[in-house]
Amino acid sequence: MGSGNFLTVVAKNFDVLAGYTSIKAIESGSRADDQQWLTYWVLYSLITLFELTFANVLKWFPMWTYAKLFVTCWLVLPQFNGASYVYKNFIRPFYMNPKTSTIWYIPKKHNIFSKQDDILAAAEKYIEANGTEAFERLISKADREAKSRRSHYMIFDEDDRY
Repeated sequence: MGSGNFLTVVAKNFDVLAGYTSIKAIESGSRADDQQWLTYWVLYSLITLFELTFANVLKWFPMWTYAKLFVTCWLVLPQFNGASYVYKNFIRPFYMNPKTSTIWYIPKKHNIFSKQDDILAAAEKYIEANGTEAFERLISKADREAKSRRSHYMIFDEDDRY
C-alpha cells in the first residue's frame, strides 16, 4: 500500500475523525473547544459547498484532494488552531461590522402577534427598552389614531350612503 493510498483514505475519512473529536468537545466542560469545533464545521461546510459548486473545475486539479486535506488539517489541528484564526481574523470582524452585518436580508415573521403571549412579550420588551411612560404615550397615540379613523368613516351625508 503506497503513501498515496494512505493519504486518500485519511482524506476521505477525516470528517469521521473530526466528528469523534467534536463529540468529545461537546461532552467536555470547556467552551473554547466548542467554539473551535463549531467554527471548524462551519468552515468545512463552506469548503464542501465550494467543492460542490466547482466540482467540474476541481476535477482538472489532481492536487485538490491533497490541498483540501492540508487546509482541513490546518483548520483542525491544535498546533495550528486554524479555525479559530479564520474566525477571529475574518468571520467575526465581518459580522460584527455594522456596515456588513445589515446586508443580510432576514424576512420578518408574518403575523407576529398571532398569540396573546406574543403581544404581551412585545409589550414587556418595549417597556423594558423605553419605560412605562413611553408605552402609555404609545397606547394613547394608537387610541387617538383609531378614534380618528372611526370618526372619518362614520361621517357621511345621506347621499353618500349609496
